[in-house]
Amino acid sequence: MSGPINGMQQYRRMLGLPGVRTLVILMFFARIPLSAASIVLTLHVAVGLGRGYGDAGLVGMAATIGIAVGAPLMGMAFDRYGLRPIVLAATVVETAFWTTAPHLPYPVLLPVAFVGGLLALPVMSIGRQAVAALVPEPMRRSAYSLDSISVELSFMIGPAVAVLLTTRFSTTTAATALGCGVAAVGLALAAVNPKVRAEHEEQQGGPRLSRRQWLTPELIRVFAVGGSAVFVLAGIDVTMVAALRAHGELDWAGLLIAVICTASAVGGLVHGVVKRSLPQVVLMALLGALTIPVGLFVGQWWVLALALIPCCVMCAPTIAATGEEVARLAPPAARGEATGLQSSALTLGGAAGAPVVGFVVDHSSPGWGFAMAGAGGLLIALVATVLGAVVARPRGSVEAADGDQQAQVVDARLRDTADVEQG
Repeated sequence: MSGPINGMQQYRRMLGLPGVRTLVILMFFARIPLSAASIVLTLHVAVGLGRGYGDAGLVGMAATIGIAVGAPLMGMAFDRYGLRPIVLAATVVETAFWTTAPHLPYPVLLPVAFVGGLLALPVMSIGRQAVAALVPEPMRRSAYSLDSISVELSFMIGPAVAVLLTTRFSTTTAATALGCGVAAVGLALAAVNPKVRAEHEEQQGGPRLSRRQWLTPELIRVFAVGGSAVFVLAGIDVTMVAALRAHGELDWAGLLIAVICTASAVGGLVHGVVKRSLPQVVLMALLGALTIPVGLFVGQWWVLALALIPCCVMCAPTIAATGEEVARLAPPAARGEATGLQSSALTLGGAAGAPVVGFVVDHSSPGWGFAMAGAGGLLIALVATVLGAVVARPRGSVEAADGDQQAQVVDARLRDTADVEQG
C-alpha cells in the first residue's frame, strides 16, 4: 500500500506549490475550446457550407500549417515580451476568426484559416512553459503527467459539446460559441498571467543564447519522438472510426473514445508517481509496437476497446515525457520558442498521421491502418534512437550555468511545501 500512498503524496505536494493548483484548473478549461476547433471547422465546411469533406480537409490543413508555423513564433514573442501582451493580442485575433469564419465564403475562408492558425492562442505551449517555471525538476514528471491527463479530459469534453451544438443548432452557433470560449480563456489567462520563468531564472539574465547553442540533436530527437507519438494517435483515431463504421457500430464511438482516454489517463497517473520511468523513446516504441496487432481484433466494439487499452496506456506517459525532456534541455531564456517547436512537432505529427493512415485504410482495411500507425511510429522512434546514439549529449553550457542555483531553489521550494503541509 505504501507505493500508491507515496505516489498520491507526490501529486499532493506538487499541487501544493504556489500557483500550480490554479494553473491546472485554468489549463483544463483553456484547452476545451482548442479540442473542439478541428471538428467545428470540419463540420462547418462539410455540412454548413455543403462543400464536402475534401474541401474541409483543405481548410483544416491550412489552419494546421498556420499553427505549426506560428507556435515557435509565438514562443519567441513570449520570451521577449512576456505572456500577457501576447495572450491579449492572440485572443483578439482568434476570437475575431471564429466569430467571422461562419460568414465567410469558402475561397476567403481558406487563406483566413491559415492566418487564424498562425496567430492562434497557444494554450498548449503556455501550459508547458508554466509547469517548467512553477514546478522544480524533481516534481516535473508528476506535473507533466497530470498535464497530459488534463489534456485527455479536455478532449473528451470539447468535441462532444461541438457536435451537440452543431446538431441541435447550427455550425454558425458552434463557431460563435467557440469564439466566445476563446475570448473567456484568453482574458482568464491574461488575468492570472502564469509565470513562464521561475524567479531565479529571471534574475540570472546574461546574454541570450543563439538557437544553434540550445537546439541540439538531442532536443530535435525529443521533438521527433513526440511528433511520432501523435502520428500514432492520429492514425488510431482514423482507423478506429473506420473499423466501427465497417461493422455498423459507429454509435459506440463515444464510449470507445471514453475507454481509451481513461486508459491513457491511468497510464499518466502511474507514470507520474514512479521514481524511475522508462526513457521517452522506449515509451514511444511501446506505443507503436502495441498498436500494430490491434488490427487482429477489429470486429465488435468492446473487443476493439480491450485491444486498444495496452497501447493507449502508453499515450499520456509518452507525451508527458516529451514535455519533461524539453523543459530539461531548453534554456529558460528560449523556453517559449522550444515549447513552440514542440507544439509544431506534435501538430505536424497529427497532420501526417491522419492522411497517411487514412490512405492505407482506404486501399486495404482498418486492420492494416492500425499496423501502419504503429509501424510509422516505430520507424520514427528508431531514427530518433540512432540520432541520439551517434551524437554526443551536450548538456554542459546550458545546464551547468545554473546547476547549483537550481538545486538551492528546489530545496527551498520543497521545504516551503513541507512547512505548508505541517501548518
